Amino acid sequence: MARQHARTLWYDRPKYVFMEFCVEDSTDVHVLIEDHRIVFSCKNADGVELYNEIEFYAKVNSKDSQDKRSGRSITCFVRKWKEKVAWPRLTKEDIKPVWLSVDFDNWRDWEGDEEVELAQVEHYAELLKKVSVKRPPPGMDDLDDDSDSADATST
Repeated sequence: MARQHARTLWYDRPKYVFMEFCVEDSTDVHVLIEDHRIVFSCKNADGVELYNEIEFYAKVNSKDSQDKRSGRSITCFVRKWKEKVAWPRLTKEDIKPVWLSVDFDNWRDWEGDEEVELAQVEHYAELLKKVSVKRPPPGMDDLDDDSDSADATST
């Protein structure tokens, strides 16, 4: 079976470029962030192998970059080498792959917005940490038992 590309969303901030590889219930996740590229691979819930390799528009600081996995996606926080320089695109080549899209829900004009960005990155990382923590299922003891009420109405 041939490999497919994972649908990828991205947006730009003064210090970071954010990428979200949209794969639900991923397994065998591998993320390699280098100074000039990122290599992503995993399997989806159906066992299909997904693979993306992106040559970055500009150099990044791979040592200060990270990724977080949730049930629906893998998000990468990639630190720019040159801060406060807007990226017009994610890729080195001026070609937009069909599987790569701008995340317009998170895209905005960020000039002079450093403190807000840092707070959002920290908040987002905390949310991802909470989502990834497995908790026991909620108790069902307080639910009404419908079988008793059904018997009472049938008499």
